[in-house]
Parts: sequence; C-alpha cells; structure tokens
Amino acid sequence: MESRRSERVREPVEVKYPCRPLPRPMWAWAVACAVSGVPSTVHALWTGGDVLRSTRAAATLLGGTGVIRGAVAHLGVSACWVVVLAAVDRRWRLDARRGAVAGAVIAVVDLEVVGRRFPAVRALHRGAQWADHLAFGALVGAVLRSTVDGRGGVRPPPVGHRPRRVLAFPRCRAWR
Repeated sequence: MESRRSERVREPVEVKYPCRPLPRPMWAWAVACAVSGVPSTVHALWTGGDVLRSTRAAATLLGGTGVIRGAVAHLGVSACWVVVLAAVDRRWRLDARRGAVAGAVIAVVDLEVVGRRFPAVRALHRGAQWADHLAFGALVGAVLRSTVDGRGGVRPPPVGHRPRRVLAFPRCRAWR
C-alpha cells in the first residue's frame, strides 16, 4: 500500500524575495571593511608582528582596549568615511584612482592629525597604515563606480549621466 503523499505532484514554486539589494554605499562599506586591512595584515605576517595591533590601537579612540572595541571603532570610522566619500561621489565621480587619492586624504586626517594624539596609533607602522587607507579609498571608489548591481546583473549608467567631452582648450567667450 503506497502512501498518499507519493501520489501528489508538487508544483515548483517561484520564490520572489521582497527585499531590494543593498544601496551601493553599503556595499562599498562592506567590501572596504573586509579587504582594506590586507596591506597591514600582510606586513604584520611578513615581519612577525601582531596582526591585531591596529585593531587594538583603534580601541584607544573609544577610550579603552581590546579587539572588540577596536573592531567597533574601525567599523564606525569606516562607515563615516564611506558616507563622506559617497557624498563626494555625487559631485565628482569617484573611481579606483580618485578613490585612492581620497584614501590619501583620509590617511592624513586619520593618521597625521587625529592619530597623533593617540600613542597606540602613533606607534603603528606608517607605510602599512597608509597602504590600508589607499586601499580603502580605492575600494570604495571602485565599488561606487561598479556597473554590476547587487544581484550580479549589469546596471545602466546613472540617469542624465553623459561622458564629458575633453576639449583641447577651455571654453572662453572670446573663442566663440
């Protein structure tokens, strides 16, 4: 005697997810947070240093020590800088190259202006930290300019966006 369940034929059900893909700045933040620390990590592994030293140094920004507090500080500071770069991107289109330049500006602010007040940040290897910041800016710029959407499809260029013409001479009323 066969079960009645075996007699039923199940129809395939198409599942439609009601959620939308994440906004591009959130993707930029996630990618940059995950990958931009690679230069200092490689440097620490190469020299035999502490891999989590920069994370512990970031914890001093919140007035404490520890890896958890440092991770929270890193994520928060990174989110703030992504918001700034997304705002800049609305006016001047960022790509990986311009993002790296923005990363250099961020490095000056983070390491040379603010970091100067914190001995743990001051003690970090400058070259590795600058490389992290350049990677952060380049990654954010690249993700903001990516033509692939959150679901893997190709997205069209922004509405009203046209490539700018490069003129040999700037426009001037006298030359018209």
